Amino acid sequence: FLQDRYQTTTGGAGQGTAMLFEMNALFEEYVGRLIARALAGTGLTVSLQGGRLFCLSAQDSERGLFQTKPDILIRRGGAIIHVIDTKWKRISSRIDDPKQGVSQADVYQMMAYAQLYRAPRLTLLYPHHPGLGPEDLVHARHRITGHDTILETASIDVSNSNNMLTRLRRLFLSEEPKVRCAYA
Repeated sequence: FLQDRYQTTTGGAGQGTAMLFEMNALFEEYVGRLIARALAGTGLTVSLQGGRLFCLSAQDSERGLFQTKPDILIRRGGAIIHVIDTKWKRISSRIDDPKQGVSQADVYQMMAYAQLYRAPRLTLLYPHHPGLGPEDLVHARHRITGHDTILETASIDVSNSNNMLTRLRRLFLSEEPKVRCAYA
């Protein structure tokens, strides 16, 4: 397709063609489809962009405001048991960063999902990188204060296609996922 051609950032008179991809959407779609394949035959159903609940409704008209769109919903029967939101961001494993690079806005978003979708398990899923350790896994698990809902941060190595479906099953089918570290 590219015929061994590439573009450099050095100056010159040559012209080139560039392609840009919206990596958030690409990561979400790729991982969502892989999770659906990984969980096929387990009795669970996977929906991509499957939720459309509103955070608020107008008091006078009941008109919905601030519609949510969780990236991935996993259901058992009709009940949502897991909400996964993919983030094309680099998280940290530094011990001096207790939040591991997870943004407060992302946590608030997941708390809204917890309230609206009533799923017992929520996951912020990031791309894995070598700084996080040798394997993709759940990095931290937290209970949302005052609730039984678990919010976890996890990563998946999309550059390593070996056993990808098995790794995803391990991440999302286990009740007590493997945890390497936790943040405060």
